[in-house]
Amino acid sequence: QVQLVESGGGLVQVGGSLRLSCTTSGRTFRLYNMGWFRQAPGNERTFVAAISRGGDSTYVADSMKGRFKISRDEVRRTVYLQMNSLKPEDTAVYYCATSEIFGRTRVADFGSWGQGTQVTVSS
Repeated sequence: QVQLVESGGGLVQVGGSLRLSCTTSGRTFRLYNMGWFRQAPGNERTFVAAISRGGDSTYVADSMKGRFKISRDEVRRTVYLQMNSLKPEDTAVYYCATSEIFGRTRVADFGSWGQGTQVTVSS
């Protein structure tokens, strides 16, 4: 079993940047593909980005391509989400999660989840 803790959320103005972190403990981090999702109030949890074991492959949802970047640090057992040019519609709780198979984007394809970190973009 793996435990995940997100951090780095906060209040930022339109056009600003944030870097979210997801630190893991427990089972070996390198075994997992990792992903980020987000959920705005009243909405479903949706896919943001994913990174493969070892970090060779990444995938970002179309609406966030060019603004968001996912990366991982094997030594720190941490996955990051760099978010630039933030918009009010990026306001949500952001979650990280583990996946056995890279390239999946459904919530059901991800196993362990963190508790989330709130991102609020003010206009």
